[in-house]
Amino acid sequence: MSTLHIGKSITVDDYLKQFILEGVSDIHLKVHRPPLVRIHGTLHEMDLPPLTEEDTNELARHLLRENMWEQFKVSNEVDTSYSIPGVTRLRLNIFKQRGSISIAIRLLSFDIPTIDSLTLPVVVHELADSTRGLILITGTTGSGKSSTLAAIVNEINRNKDYHIITIEDPIEFLHRDIKSAINQREIGFDTDRFDTAFRSSLRQDPDVILVGELRDTTTMEIALRAAETGHLVLSTLHTTDAKETIGRFVDSFPGDVQNQVRIQLAANLAGVVSQRLLERADQKGRVLTTEVLINTAAIQECIVDPTRTNEIHELIEKGENYGMHTFDQSILKKYKDGLITEDEAIHNVTSPNDFKVKLRLMS
Repeated sequence: MSTLHIGKSITVDDYLKQFILEGVSDIHLKVHRPPLVRIHGTLHEMDLPPLTEEDTNELARHLLRENMWEQFKVSNEVDTSYSIPGVTRLRLNIFKQRGSISIAIRLLSFDIPTIDSLTLPVVVHELADSTRGLILITGTTGSGKSSTLAAIVNEINRNKDYHIITIEDPIEFLHRDIKSAINQREIGFDTDRFDTAFRSSLRQDPDVILVGELRDTTTMEIALRAAETGHLVLSTLHTTDAKETIGRFVDSFPGDVQNQVRIQLAANLAGVVSQRLLERADQKGRVLTTEVLINTAAIQECIVDPTRTNEIHELIEKGENYGMHTFDQSILKKYKDGLITEDEAIHNVTSPNDFKVKLRLMS
């Protein structure tokens, strides 16, 4: 076991355990600064000695293990995961800055979340029950996309005799077989590339394929083909809402094929769940707010016809019977329930002026 010499000799695992505090989601380690932890979205400096170059080198070498360490020395950055037995799992990004090593760590849970424990909308249960199609979970970094994907896989695993393949960078939640058989593949360990693993998965008799992120046109093209051929495909995009998700997906393809992509997407999209985490009114955590698009016949028409893209938002707003809602509707509900403050609500809604009018009508 590697040891650090910060005041006294301490194992790497014991050093990291100091940061496993309530509310901590991320840890940042860099030379000449004490460790930083992110608690409920805000960075705080720990009351610990600054790290030396020797410290971050030793941490990185231990966390990466020998094979990944050799890869890091060539590429100067690497994504991977690490477990502290009985305590937690960590998602790591280790990189060079100004010639020294820095480490960004995301804390992961051994417990697999459920749709209800994440307070996701009830309609997500229905999406998880889909037999085919493309389900996209979207949002900014740190909005809980990976947790939502894990909850959907968990729901399928508990209810269906399926073969589920996940392709992740890195693996964040470790699923055990319940009713389904689950094979989890990690980029860098089990396969070299997303697109290669994705193509290969189609020959592995899957019912469900989870791809951690649709990073490029190639993976998007494979996702459409997989959905077309009867698979349920789960993935993420870094988009802020449902309408932007449709636009980003289509615009990723060359102009001469975009009309065909619109037709394919309209035929195979099951739904889009977009996420934002807002500060709780009691400042003891964050609150999940969502926008949900379900691919109804009317939505399909708006996906196919680029001149009708702007109608998508209105259809979502009026689609309560299908389980749809906009971010503003979700945020208004959280505000009515006392979970977020008025300032936090107004700061995060899409249309602050419309929202203020609704608040005045409520009073």
